[in-house]
Amino acid sequence: RNLEVAKASPLALRALLLKMPKGADLHNHLSGAIYAETWIRDAIDDHLCIDLATHSFAKPEGGGGTASQETVCAKGQVSASQADSNQDLYDAVVDAFSMRGFVPSPGATGHDHFFATFGKFAGTDHKHFGEWLDEVATRAASQNEQYLELMHTPSFKNAAAAAAQASWTEDLAQLREQLLAHGLRDDITATRESLNQAEADRRQREHCDAAEAAPGCSVQIRFLYQVLRDLPKETVFAQTVLAFETALVDPRFVGINYVRPEDDYVSMSDYALHMHMLAYLHSVYPRVHIALHAGELAPGLVPYEGLCCHIRLAVEEAHAERIGHGVDIIYENRPHELLKEMAAKHIMVEISLTSNDVILGISGKYHPFSTYRQFGVPVALATDDEGVSRIDLTHEYVRAVETYGLHYSDLKQIVRTSLEHSFLSGESLWRARDVFRGVAAACSHEALGAEQTGQKCAEFLHTSEKAQQQWELERRFRQFESQF
Repeated sequence: RNLEVAKASPLALRALLLKMPKGADLHNHLSGAIYAETWIRDAIDDHLCIDLATHSFAKPEGGGGTASQETVCAKGQVSASQADSNQDLYDAVVDAFSMRGFVPSPGATGHDHFFATFGKFAGTDHKHFGEWLDEVATRAASQNEQYLELMHTPSFKNAAAAAAQASWTEDLAQLREQLLAHGLRDDITATRESLNQAEADRRQREHCDAAEAAPGCSVQIRFLYQVLRDLPKETVFAQTVLAFETALVDPRFVGINYVRPEDDYVSMSDYALHMHMLAYLHSVYPRVHIALHAGELAPGLVPYEGLCCHIRLAVEEAHAERIGHGVDIIYENRPHELLKEMAAKHIMVEISLTSNDVILGISGKYHPFSTYRQFGVPVALATDDEGVSRIDLTHEYVRAVETYGLHYSDLKQIVRTSLEHSFLSGESLWRARDVFRGVAAACSHEALGAEQTGQKCAEFLHTSEKAQQQWELERRFRQFESQF
């Protein structure tokens, strides 16, 4: 009833949904989640320059400045530190790094501006990794989120070098052996050390080992290894092998995903090959989870023929367990059969309403959100790149309620779906997939989300990270609903 009343006021709706438990954000690019203001602060700390023509970061001449040495920038560039005292420059950089104030004009589309941002804020030192984790965790905690799967691309220089040395062959098993023989696994140690340092920095920033720990400490973070699919095919395969190898030995990487614009020439031309690569590697690493950007396309962005089958190939060949975006589903060959198949296989779709609007121009009744729900395909809301879009997850829930008239029971279904389809280890709390009624036998006699449980239920929860998070969600629902 409170939600129905709040629908009359976007501000009241925001205030209500901010406090509502939201479970997980499963489609969240770490670099895209960081706000422009943080990038500027880090660039100043790193003594970078700003190119005045493109408003992108650049390395200073001579390798870089220091705290005691003035940053020397090339012609047409200024020290990033000038943004602190030049409001016009500061505003221009924020606008260049995000969708703030963007208005499409001839030759300047939302799609192009959005994807161009990532190259502009590249170059900051990786020492800020822990700071970035703290930012997204703190923001998540402030909205009653509890779990994030962050997409992240670790260094893959050894894998790229191995790809350059190996000879391309359609025999993927042979190619994989070539890559491993050329030292592809050497990247894994550096990745794990980098993550160790970042997590330690995050814990220190959030005082996680102190009595008064920051709320961000309660947000559990796992990673999806991002593969850059617009690179040459041998490099894509090498990075994909590295992604599977990393996820195999480091439980913090719970799966992999392909990223970068799906309409890119290489992404389109090699899409079927990429799905074939994933099919083969899934047979080698069957325990590694796969989520894929598929169907982040719209009519006009590519020819109609290009809308035929990306989601289908991701589901049927690449063994994707989750689909990111899935906007062009109705333009796929035999879309209704595919929708029924996705429902039957419990293939979840990660819905990012704002991202789909600003990049593809798809929103409201033209978005397939309602179509997926009509066919029983599980869906969950996600931010995609909250820093670039200047949003948060609460914004997406407000937008969904306002656009599609969702009720509180719909929201609980979506929130529970987010954790049900997380790649956390262990069995689900729920007895039947995507049916949020009966719970596992060990906990069936307990009050759902209770602070204390009997021994059998406690033992079951101890064996499953997923069930632990699901139980915690139910505890939060009990607490939230008790306020009304």
